[in-house]
Order: sequence, then C-alpha cells, then structure tokens
Amino acid sequence: MATLSGMPAPAPTVPCAAPAAVIAGVQVHLPERTVRVADAERALAARNPGVVPAAGMVERLTGVRSVHLMPDDWQASDLAVAAAEKLLAAQGVGTRDVDLLLFASASQDMVEPATAHIVAQKLGLTCPVMDVKNACNSVLNALEVAEALVRTGRYSTVLVACGEAPSRAVRWDVPDRATYLRSAAGYTMSDGGAAVLVRAAPDHVGPADAAPAGILASAFAAESAHWTIGTLPGGGTAHPRDADRTYFDIDGSRLREAFLALGPGTVLDVLERAGLTWDDVALVAVHQVAVTYLADVHEALGLPADRTLLTVADHGNLASATLPLQLARALEQGRVGPGDVVVLVGLAGGISIGAMAVRL
Repeated sequence: MATLSGMPAPAPTVPCAAPAAVIAGVQVHLPERTVRVADAERALAARNPGVVPAAGMVERLTGVRSVHLMPDDWQASDLAVAAAEKLLAAQGVGTRDVDLLLFASASQDMVEPATAHIVAQKLGLTCPVMDVKNACNSVLNALEVAEALVRTGRYSTVLVACGEAPSRAVRWDVPDRATYLRSAAGYTMSDGGAAVLVRAAPDHVGPADAAPAGILASAFAAESAHWTIGTLPGGGTAHPRDADRTYFDIDGSRLREAFLALGPGTVLDVLERAGLTWDDVALVAVHQVAVTYLADVHEALGLPADRTLLTVADHGNLASATLPLQLARALEQGRVGPGDVVVLVGLAGGISIGAMAVRL
C-alpha cells in the first residue's frame, strides 16, 4: 500500500473505538528575552564582513521576525521545568500523582544522564522517567508513547515535558558563504518550554450521543534516507570532541523538498481512522519552520488557511515545542474548547512525519 505521494504507507495501527487517554492540559514557557531576526542579521554581517550577505535575507525568506532566548544560566531542563510547574499547578496535580515523566525534546542538557532525570529532580518527582527524542517530532512521539502506555494500564498520569534550547547551537562566526547558507536556518530557531499532561480517559459521562474526549487516532512515517539534510553532529560517537561540529548544519532547500515529498498520506490516514473530515476539525497545529511552509501544508492537505494558527513569525521555530504552543494559544484565544477536534501534524529532521487527532 502506498500513500498519495507514493512513499510507503505508515505502519498500521488499530483504530481507537474508545479513547484510552486524554490530553488533560497543556502549558508553555517562552523566555521574556526576545531578539529581532533583522537585528541578529545585522550583528552577524558586522561580525563576518564579506561573508554574510546584507541584513534582511533570512527574515525576508522565512517570514520570521523574532525569536526567544533563554537566560544564559538556564538549560533545556529549566525550560521544561518552567512549563511543567505551570501545568501541574493549573491542573491541581501533585508530584506524587505523576506516574511517568517523559522528557521530549531535540535539546538535552548533556549526553548522560537522560535529561528526564534532571527535570524530575528539579520538579521533585520520584516516578520512572525516560527521554523521547526525535528532533522536532519529540513531543508528538512522546504523546504516542504516553497514550500507548496508558492504554496498557501501566500508567494513568504521564507528564510530557519539553525544553528546546537551539540557541546554544547557532553559529555566529562564519568562515565562508557555504557555511553561512547551511547555518542560516539556525537564526530563526527559538528557545522555549512546553508541558502536556496525558491521563487515562475517564468513564464516559454526559449525553449518550456526545463523543468522548481523548486521543482518537495517530500515524507516523519516516524517510530516513534523508537524515543528512539537517544535522547537529557534535557530541556523539561520530564527532565526540570536534567543537566545529556543535552547530546546526541544515540544507534548507533540500529540507523543504523532503517535507513536500512526504505527502499528505499520513495525515489523511489519521482522519480516516478517526472517522473525521476536515469539516469536523477546529484546528490543525502544524510544525512551523517558516511562514511560507504553511502555504505548502494548506495546498497539500486541501486545508482552509483559517484552520491553522501562525506562530513562527513572532516566536520562531521552537522545534518540538511548536505544537504545544499552538494548542495552548488556541485554547487561550477561545479558538478551540471542550468537544473540539484538533489534529497535530509534526514534521522533523530525519525525515519524519506524524499526525494525531485529539478531541478536547
């Protein structure tokens, strides 16, 4: 079986007749300090004369106006903790009520131990922990893991915490034009934290014809042959001590082409499994790398433009914190509420795609 794009269909999953898990709450933490991309470009050009082109190219091509920067003495774990503390307080959940902590992020404090341990210590949690890491799909994959584990009955309350700190891997000393071009995507990346609470679905109450809340369906796919398009190669076994490998190395044009080649099959598959059409969906939260990418998504999915929420222009590319940010903003603005269906669409380096339909 193949998708509309001709790539292999996502691995089959069992349609969810009755949701096993609900998304009980979501919170984000965005650092107060912001930097305008145009200002950063001017500083970059002054620092690298003759190498970096005239200021304004990155903002013009991506539509990103500003990014968030965490305090100098913060780590990825601190961003996750800030968001998680807001979430636990808002939900009235104590530290002893959390059965499992998943730290889900492209960023990490260090190679060992798992950053989840550091987050747990700062939050005062004593439950089991693990890291879930898949570039910008880390949070979406963590929700997949949380739902599966709740469905088995192993856990009933799972905290997914995310701390994205890409600013630490942005290159400011650029030796040549080719290096600049492969570093440019980093100038739109932003720091931020997010937290999502996944709980076992309660027994259905209310009118018999009312659809129960919960995670309705999900699907994931990958084209891993494209992993070289975007990397942060330092710190692993391939380049354990090469300081020059500690910066983003991304081919932006090839990345966009790879995303487009994934096609809409995975997302449309989720709609089918959940028994939905676009008319049933109040919001489609989509990972956002640049403003122009949203038009690609609308066209590929046949989706009305007013069904998405633009965040990348004012908040930058928040990696895997992007989807929680859009959901949190939509809730705050009253665009979605209890009973509404939201579809989360993740795109990540590697290359991977994921989609999840959720009734709030």
